[in-house]
Amino acid sequence: MIEIGINPVTFFGVRWYGIFVALAIATIVVWVAWQVKRAGKEARISYDTVFMAAIVGIPSGVVVSRLLHVIDLWDYYIQHPGEIVGGSGLSIYGAVLGAALGIWAYSKFSKVRFAHLADLIAPGLILAQAVGRVGCTINGCCYGKACSLPWSVVYTHPDSLAPHGIAIHPTQPYEIIYLALMFVAALLLKNRLKQDGSLFLIYLGLYSVWRLGIDFIRDGTPFLRNLGIGGSCFILDLHQAQIIAIIVLIIVTILLILRKWRVRTEEEKETI
Repeated sequence: MIEIGINPVTFFGVRWYGIFVALAIATIVVWVAWQVKRAGKEARISYDTVFMAAIVGIPSGVVVSRLLHVIDLWDYYIQHPGEIVGGSGLSIYGAVLGAALGIWAYSKFSKVRFAHLADLIAPGLILAQAVGRVGCTINGCCYGKACSLPWSVVYTHPDSLAPHGIAIHPTQPYEIIYLALMFVAALLLKNRLKQDGSLFLIYLGLYSVWRLGIDFIRDGTPFLRNLGIGGSCFILDLHQAQIIAIIVLIIVTILLILRKWRVRTEEEKETI
């Protein structure tokens, strides 16, 4: 097993988690700006558009991310309402979907095409998530269930959020590896997909498959039971992220099928 004894709190009194979240946000902005610079005169968006999208997308992502986190742990926050507003707990799905919603709303009042911008963001978003998971690894949050595998990890620092002295699945490094593979796949696909928005949809689908699976070995409380919905069945034992993953997968699958059908219809019309 591997011991992790890093102090999750820096000498500035700020958790490494917060620092890596800030680095993750910067990664997305820098990635998109770099893509615009590489495109040169062929770029379909400007630097101003990138930064305006960031100004809108970042706060909307944080707000929705925090909201889903609070809902997920409603039993705790209903007893500690003063802690509802804060940045100590965030939901990655809330961050992605919240930022996407904010940027989509911004696109309706600007000349930017949301689907094109979403495709530009997708690889940078994958990198950003990997950066954020490094912070989770140090912080000890998002930890896995107990196991006896040779690569299991044991957190030893008292300020870690993971249980101390217990061998657990290194779910954060698992995700970093998966995200690295997703990033390579995104680079290979980004110039092959014909319709704007397809890369972003594929990203959502691949990440949803991951969250649906990995949360079976991540610690957490069943989301529906936490909301007071009783009963005994498979769906009631799923985490919030797994339920969102199922919904996202259904929507993404339908949209990709419709896009494929539309492309074939247009090709058939051209051959007539």
